[in-house]
Amino acid sequence: MKYQKIASLLLAGSFFLGSCGGGRLKRGVTVNGLDVGGMSQTEALERVREHLERLPLTVVSPAGEFALALDYADDGERVLKEAKKAGNYTVSMRRECVLLESFADMVCLLNAKEGKDARLEFDAAGFTYVPEEMGVACDRAGLIEDVSRALRGKETRVSLVTREVAPDVTVEELRARTQLLAAFSTKFDAGNGARSHNIALAASRIAGTVVGSEQTFSFNARVGARTAENGFEEAAVIQDGEFVSGVGGGVCQTSTTLFGAALRAGLTIEESHPHSLSVGYVPPSQDAMVSSYSDLKFTNPYAFPVYILAAAEAGEVRFEIYGLPDGRRYEVESRVLFRLDPPSVKIVEGTANRIVRQERAGLCSESYLSVYEGERLLTRALIRRDTYACVQGIEERVPMPPTPQEILEGMEEEGPPENGEEQAPENEERGAEGAL
Repeated sequence: MKYQKIASLLLAGSFFLGSCGGGRLKRGVTVNGLDVGGMSQTEALERVREHLERLPLTVVSPAGEFALALDYADDGERVLKEAKKAGNYTVSMRRECVLLESFADMVCLLNAKEGKDARLEFDAAGFTYVPEEMGVACDRAGLIEDVSRALRGKETRVSLVTREVAPDVTVEELRARTQLLAAFSTKFDAGNGARSHNIALAASRIAGTVVGSEQTFSFNARVGARTAENGFEEAAVIQDGEFVSGVGGGVCQTSTTLFGAALRAGLTIEESHPHSLSVGYVPPSQDAMVSSYSDLKFTNPYAFPVYILAAAEAGEVRFEIYGLPDGRRYEVESRVLFRLDPPSVKIVEGTANRIVRQERAGLCSESYLSVYEGERLLTRALIRRDTYACVQGIEERVPMPPTPQEILEGMEEEGPPENGEEQAPENEERGAEGAL
């Protein structure tokens, strides 16, 4: 009985030991090349995990390198539970990035760059072009896809794909929109200081003007009143068919020159007026008289702005108009329909022999605008039909003293004095005036 109890205890002890031994791996079990036979699953798992390689993952970008915050997981518990017999088993490590989309947003934010349009600066001195700046776009979707693929494999570096993005407006486009459309100039007497001053002042008020698409330009609004307070000086003007002195004389040559440039640039003329007398610096019906009640107006018909430059120096006033060409050429021509001869020159006595006023023929004229595409005439339209008054010339002459013969003839015509008396001095004076 005693030995039976001892035998029972021994058997029971053997079962306990067998149960503990059942929690250990069998001899000959290797995991990832590590001998873990005889170890508990916990011990074996700790040893295997010590040797598992935790691969990092870095994104390489133009803005720098960015390491992902990764979570690592393995299938060790499952593998060890299945290791029932001797053999070589493999535990795999898995990398995860739960905040991948936020990471991609951050990387793209640091690498993306918004482009800047080229800028155009324009003033009376001309054009200045500020170059565009290229933008940078990131392939966010491609980055997420590449990182996800790398996490499933053993890659440790992924490159961010970026591309340059051109801005909407480039310097090349700005230059294409600011080509010379037309230039027109007229000559003036640089020695006439007041008139030259007025021409140059009016031109300077217009230089640097930008006329937007569909906007209308007004000469009077831009130049201002022709008054001494506004900087203008007194010079010859045409008033009621006569050349008289007035403040702002010469400004009409500035408006006429601008009119010529506007026509040749294809701008739409809204208002223009002829002088009462023809002028010498442009053909008839190509002038543009301005006053307090008459204006020069034109509209920009193009989709982009037009730019006006002006200069008046060395006896020449010139306007240049820039914009985007429409592929057409604009030409202006004049035709005289008939002329009116001026009255005979009026002679007046004076202290010198000189021409006080040059005679000028009157005329009726027309001007036309022809539009060409290449050498093909598209349209030919009447601009204006005008009538200019004639001007009677005036000459000042110094009277010639009477010759002895003329004096004798005058005395014979008067006859001898009555009663033999001498003629009164006042009657001699009257006789001399008559002889003149």
